Amino acid sequence: MPLSDHEQRLLEQMERALAAEDPKLASALRGVDLRTRQRRRAVIGAAVFVVGMVLMLGGAIMMTTGQSGFVAVSVLGFLVMLVSAYYVATSLRHMPAAGESPKVVPLRGRGQRPRGGQAKPSGQAKPRGRRPKPSGTFMQRVEERWRRRRESGF
Repeated sequence: MPLSDHEQRLLEQMERALAAEDPKLASALRGVDLRTRQRRRAVIGAAVFVVGMVLMLGGAIMMTTGQSGFVAVSVLGFLVMLVSAYYVATSLRHMPAAGESPKVVPLRGRGQRPRGGQAKPSGQAKPRGRRPKPSGTFMQRVEERWRRRRESGF
């Protein structure tokens, strides 16, 4: 149900008063753009990737100088690079396109978890439920599928 004009004006006045009284709280309640958050995650992942590359090259340098432990340092560097590349790829995959309407995600402090029981917007993930257990043996199900294919003309 949309707010009336009077209610919208009251809400705007309360927002301005909150912003004037406590600007940090107001900015935290406003949230951050999802595109900005995903871009920040990608930059952090790229920086960690560079750290992994430095570790891997450091292991190679250790090998040429004859120091022990070069294999462990090189493998650690490779694993850091692998994990950070995955992190960057997932953050870029979830980044909305430039023309999309920006979604605002509320900021959470450290250690806070999302509250359970909040209603999810329609059109997102479907609730997971168990499928009904198939009846009959494996061969009976295969024969039934074959019969349905033949009847449909495939």
